[in-house]
Amino acid sequence: MAVDLAKVAKDRKIKYFLVSFVDLFGGLRAKLVPARAIGDMQKEGAGFAGFAAWLDMTPADPDMFGVPDPDSLIQLPWKKDVAWVAADLWMNRKEVEASPRIILKRQIEKAAKNGYRLKTGVECEYFLVMPDGTAISDPFDTQEKPCYDQQALMRRYDVISEICDAMNELGWGPYQNDHEDANGQFEMNWDYSDCLTTADRHAFFKFMVKSVAEKHGLRATFMPKPFTGLTGNGCHCHASLWDKAGRKNLFLDNKDEMGLSKLAYNFLGGVLNSAGPLCAFFNPTVNSYKRINAPTTLSGASWSPNSVTYGGNNRTHMVRIPDAGRFEFRLMDGSANPYLLQAGLLATGLDGIQNKRDPGKRLDVNMYEYRRASELRRLRIRKLPLNLLDALRLLDKSKIIRAGIGDESVDSYVKLRMNDWLSYASHLTDWEREHTLDC
Repeated sequence: MAVDLAKVAKDRKIKYFLVSFVDLFGGLRAKLVPARAIGDMQKEGAGFAGFAAWLDMTPADPDMFGVPDPDSLIQLPWKKDVAWVAADLWMNRKEVEASPRIILKRQIEKAAKNGYRLKTGVECEYFLVMPDGTAISDPFDTQEKPCYDQQALMRRYDVISEICDAMNELGWGPYQNDHEDANGQFEMNWDYSDCLTTADRHAFFKFMVKSVAEKHGLRATFMPKPFTGLTGNGCHCHASLWDKAGRKNLFLDNKDEMGLSKLAYNFLGGVLNSAGPLCAFFNPTVNSYKRINAPTTLSGASWSPNSVTYGGNNRTHMVRIPDAGRFEFRLMDGSANPYLLQAGLLATGLDGIQNKRDPGKRLDVNMYEYRRASELRRLRIRKLPLNLLDALRLLDKSKIIRAGIGDESVDSYVKLRMNDWLSYASHLTDWEREHTLDC
């Protein structure tokens, strides 16, 4: 039986609801709905103009309605008279297929038909910067290797603890917070869950971190590479496939050397096979490609993949096997759309299972020592795309992702992101002036 949001509002003294959706660019959009109207909104949805967000629509399209999913309800710990609820988009009494949450739900439905249920957890890295974004917020955070720096972590205790307390209150099961590898960078981890729940929480987490940072006079950014010489923001995703009831981990096989089943290797084979086009989802901005294949940073390592490989408990690869029964996918960055991240992973993993794709042998080497094209060719290793344009072209041509996610969704995404690339390409930079003015 569906949760009655009007009753919830009365019981919890909620005055307003943020009826929210994520557009194709990962932007969080919402209407602030008073509690007196939430009953009607739960039935009919909150009205939006689709063209006003990053969705493939025009001003001539009819009203789009965001129908709240009551199971996603989160009461804001820092503003308890407001609740957030994820919405599914409808138009002309049909779900908008080319919208991120619906795209993910379609993959979940396909997995369920085959008896599978994807469970995931994300590791969200972010910087705390000055309000204008030009520098990190802590002038004393200057260590060459600042990862796990206790002093720097505790100087931001007020922000970190407030966010972690909120996750505790919400029942997410946070279990560790740390200063990351770049100056001014932090990571916070919480328990894994079904992939839709993880995606909803991921979307809300970014909103929560930014809101709490602003409350303390700071700015939080998940931008993949906000500072040239520092490690970028990743968004690593841990994944395992379970039975439909969610009780048995189908990736687990204790007889295997790495504790992985054949099904797990096939799933991995599917993701590796489509790694190039997946970059358009996992690394969706121009800035993303300053993190991928990044040169050595101040700390001595970029902690970012440079090619399509997997290894054991080895962080230099695109995919790490940290423990039996799961993978850590390290390609995604902080700009990844929470829903398309999960959808892309599930769609290509299912393709790998269906077609019994072989991921090949794992590599037990330091991949950061293999950067030259000649070395990668010798090992028959594929490079990741060097820019957003290359990734979009690969996505556009991917028969596998088109078959899994659908032509309408892929076409819409490629169209809008290609416009983003063209906007960037038309921008004249200082570098161009410095290097070509005297031609």
